[in-house]
Amino acid sequence: MSRQEPATDADETLEALASLPTLAQATVSRDGERIAFYHDETGRNELHVLEVEAGDVEQWSDGDVPRDSKSELEWDADGERVFFHHDEAGNEQFDVYAIDETGTVESVYESAGQSGLQDVGPDGDVVLVGSAHEGQMHLYSHDLESGETTTVTEYDRATLVGLLSPDGERVAFATNETDAFSNVDTYLADSDGANARNLEIGDTGAESAPVDWHPDGDRLLVTDNTTDVGRCGIYDLETEEVEWYGGGAEVEEEEQGEQEEMAECFLPDGDRFLALRMAEATVTPVVYDVETGESRAFDVPSGVSEFGHGESPVLADGRVVLTHESPTTRPRILAYDLETDEYEVLREAEYGDFAPEDFVDAEYVTFDSDGVPETPARAVEHEPYDELEIGALLYDSGERPSPLIVHPHGGPRLHETKNFDVFTQFLASRGYSVLQVNYRGSTGRGREFVERLYDDWGGAEQGDVATAAEHVLETRDWIDEDRVIAYGRSFGGFSAYWQSVQYPDLYDAVISWVGVSDLRDMYENTMPHFRSELMEKYMGDPDANADLYEERSPITHVENVQGPLLMLHGANDTRVPVSQARLFDEALQAAGFEEGPDGDYEYVELDAEGHSSSDVRRKIRVFSLVDDFLDRRL
Repeated sequence: MSRQEPATDADETLEALASLPTLAQATVSRDGERIAFYHDETGRNELHVLEVEAGDVEQWSDGDVPRDSKSELEWDADGERVFFHHDEAGNEQFDVYAIDETGTVESVYESAGQSGLQDVGPDGDVVLVGSAHEGQMHLYSHDLESGETTTVTEYDRATLVGLLSPDGERVAFATNETDAFSNVDTYLADSDGANARNLEIGDTGAESAPVDWHPDGDRLLVTDNTTDVGRCGIYDLETEEVEWYGGGAEVEEEEQGEQEEMAECFLPDGDRFLALRMAEATVTPVVYDVETGESRAFDVPSGVSEFGHGESPVLADGRVVLTHESPTTRPRILAYDLETDEYEVLREAEYGDFAPEDFVDAEYVTFDSDGVPETPARAVEHEPYDELEIGALLYDSGERPSPLIVHPHGGPRLHETKNFDVFTQFLASRGYSVLQVNYRGSTGRGREFVERLYDDWGGAEQGDVATAAEHVLETRDWIDEDRVIAYGRSFGGFSAYWQSVQYPDLYDAVISWVGVSDLRDMYENTMPHFRSELMEKYMGDPDANADLYEERSPITHVENVQGPLLMLHGANDTRVPVSQARLFDEALQAAGFEEGPDGDYEYVELDAEGHSSSDVRRKIRVFSLVDDFLDRRL
């Protein structure tokens, strides 16, 4: 693909982009000799294993693993099997299964609710699982030989993390027993949940969580955001004190607040630990010296570099496994030598008929926003909020004049980074420039920035999105102001709906994919831990805040839609239930809007699909639906 002169026709380019093999979830075995990862070169997501020393790769699964590659992998204690999460047609059930090199698959843990593997015991005899089958997300210890399951945690709020100690006798986890919904605390208990105690790390209202056990079992690597930006700490179980790390010795104290960091794990010697540093949409690995507090950033290309999943990302020879990608570089697996600061590519990225120079790079742009754009608000009037600097990524397709896709991210507790986004590259190949907005409420900028979205969905963050579009229209004369499209999925889909009812004069079309349209219905029908850790945490109790839930629901203001609007939703979505699209569809019809290819809006319900899918066939389907809609409507 070339932006000026495509090597293939439109349909072939679309299919070729959607079919590019994707690599995900690189996970190192405990002996450091193998790396398991998902790959879809066959057109379907499959589990592959790389023998590091020999360099050989073998496909272990044959249609047994999920079609979506987003769920993490974990090796068992002896390195003979890989645990994975399975669901049915995208319903995010995520029961735990295991597979070995012969392709034999065994059920490990099944429940009636969503489950997720948290940790594997040091002897491989138990697995620690988070499951919502009793209503809330709790921890359970499951004995693999007897099949018996022990309830480890039972709290009103969800248990978010679970880590077994090196001897398997204790468990560290995170939950919240306070009245402050923003609060998360680190706890320590016996492995069966007895004698649980709050370690009281950080302030009430802030968030702390355990990240890793020291190899000696006497300390915990923790993360905390009491001081606003994320910081790394080591909690001493004997002295009950925390030593904090952050910014590194090379950064002056007044500048430390500018760097958000997230602890990852101790190195096997216990004298160092790994972390990730986030700044201006990039993610860079760093290594800390426990004794001196000095840190050193890895010497890797700019973009997004992250550690492999699992017990430890360290190979038998001491090198650290990373995945690296950028807007023009597809995901690849690296082995980084901490002594020489050099790396080797263990698994190269695949490009098919493309080359890195065929893809569009991202420009990091900033602008000031007070949450109230110049475009008139048609649903809810707001007074100006605090003026903040907002960051965004702009992908210039090279088309002149260029239509603009305004793309607020999902989550909302996420942020756009300089990774490789095949959907963005697909849009760019069609001539659409893409603006990805890290509105207030996004991560990577500290706790205060995140909490600005609390009690205000559909408020200042949506003003930031609209202001971002206005800023680009004003500063880039090559943007076609008559072809501006709002697009998003999940919370980004909520944003697309909200932009369509709040700022309809700014857009010429809107696309909402698995978007939230009715906040009360979302609360009542999403998964239990999403009710408490998403809806109540951000919007409060739906009875106490009934007026806010109604006011900030796009469905309340459906008459403001100007269209054309495309709605896409998976029928098996348990995160954002399909009722969200169906209700908006009904409300549009009740308001007199016509559905259909030539109507005011179009609704496509994706059967046998949930909240997302990395399956090639389904990517082609969605790409084609979006492409056809934009081609016909603009």
